[in-house]
Amino acid sequence: MTGFRYFLVLGMFAAIVAAFPGPSGALSAQDTSEIQYEVFSPWAEVDPIPLRGISPRIDSLAGKKIGVFANYKRAALPIAGSLQKRLNALYPDSEISLFHSSEWNVTEIETEDRDKFEAWVKGVDAVILVVGD
Repeated sequence: MTGFRYFLVLGMFAAIVAAFPGPSGALSAQDTSEIQYEVFSPWAEVDPIPLRGISPRIDSLAGKKIGVFANYKRAALPIAGSLQKRLNALYPDSEISLFHSSEWNVTEIETEDRDKFEAWVKGVDAVILVVGD
């Protein structure tokens, strides 16, 4: 019985091979002169704005003006309040100011919040961002 299955499968394979011509058959004799390829460069376009490094880090928060930025999500304000209390306990000589954004992106909106945000940023030495997720 096993021998019969072997020959049956072998016969089916032979029938499939005979049905499709190989490299010398009609399917592979296509005219390749009309085929065109588009080649893409692996290099990205260069951004005309030069890269800028990150801001220099401060060595300590002692005696600094620390800004706590709380985004618009509902847990951001409670987290920022807790952080503000801890920072006051750790650095009593530091000044801590809180900025709460009611918008998802304060730098792209043209409202009164943007002006307040820019003034707030200019008045601090470091900023801690609180995301309320």
